[in-house]
Amino acid sequence: MDRAVAYYRVSTKRQGQSGLGLDAQRRAVEECCRQRGLDLIAPPFEEIESGKRDDRPELAKAIERCKLTGATLVVAKLDRLSRNVAFLATMQDSRVKFIAADMPDANELTVHILAAVAQAERKAISKRTKEALAAAKARGQKLGNPNGAAALRRYQGANAMAAEAKASQANEFADGLRPTVERLRAEGHQSLGALASALNDEQIRTPTGKGKWHASSVRNLLARMAG
Repeated sequence: MDRAVAYYRVSTKRQGQSGLGLDAQRRAVEECCRQRGLDLIAPPFEEIESGKRDDRPELAKAIERCKLTGATLVVAKLDRLSRNVAFLATMQDSRVKFIAADMPDANELTVHILAAVAQAERKAISKRTKEALAAAKARGQKLGNPNGAAALRRYQGANAMAAEAKASQANEFADGLRPTVERLRAEGHQSLGALASALNDEQIRTPTGKGKWHASSVRNLLARMAG
């Protein structure tokens, strides 16, 4: 069964304290997951925020948990993510799959479309810049960096670049897991085997996204964190 992470948001402290709005969201998300055969991973992430703000720490945590577990982010209403298109672009960049219970056909592709709106002005600016450069070139003005060709030659080939990218990805994965590992250690999971079991219990994905954690893979993870 595929995994899911729930994210709930209410707009006022009163709603958060009374539970108004949250119960309806929970029911909607749970029913959505039941219909789609998704297994909700506990605990859900709940936030009391204004729809006009983009600093959603609990949403950021929910996105991170989805990345670590390969889960789908599920919300009750699409507007619970944000009314700000620029923030939707952040969701797009995260590459996290999501489902909105009130819009069954909406998913990460919807985010892609909405984020494209925010990029429209950037494209217009780019076009104007290119036109200005073309006009300057037509006037005989020299453009570009004369050292550009030399800089390109400093690259050591495709293999070296691929290795560097792979190492960077592994470091990014380790950095993303650092808060989780530190929390598990604080909870008493000190040995490599204990950490591996705890990571498996929380359904955290391995670096390859396949298989389970073992003492050896945890050792490699800690070594990369230390490096």
